[in-house]
Amino acid sequence: MKKLFLSLLTAGVMLSACNQGGKTAANTGGDSTKTATTANAAEAPAMKFETPSHDFGKIKQGDKVSYDFKFANTGKSPLIITDAVATCGCTTPVWPHTPIKPGENGVIKVTFNSAGKTGLQDKQITITANTVPAQSMVHLVGEVTTPAQSETKK
Repeated sequence: MKKLFLSLLTAGVMLSACNQGGKTAANTGGDSTKTATTANAAEAPAMKFETPSHDFGKIKQGDKVSYDFKFANTGKSPLIITDAVATCGCTTPVWPHTPIKPGENGVIKVTFNSAGKTGLQDKQITITANTVPAQSMVHLVGEVTTPAQSETKK
């Protein structure tokens, strides 16, 4: 009984201490952090794509298709892209490694290799930059047909 009472008392003290710490941090830094984030967002670069999705239509298995996703920096500071990754290794993005000034344009070239793929494809490319939010996404979609499928549809 004594152990149970001490355990409950210890748990109560710990929960109380944790709860107080959260309240103190929220009261002292919550407003200034929110204001800083809002100010940073207002001054941050912004990435605006002409077309966030491209449909390459039907291609034969083994074909490669490329598309240039054109974008503009519509923000107030230079845009720096730090990474661009696709949902699988069959899709390769190439992005500018130099800052894009406000009002300037850039291109992310995406190449899809359909070797070993069949059917409908939707490849998502996630771009990480110094924008708010930090990630933007574009899609490359289409259909990959096998040589047998191409011949029977003719």
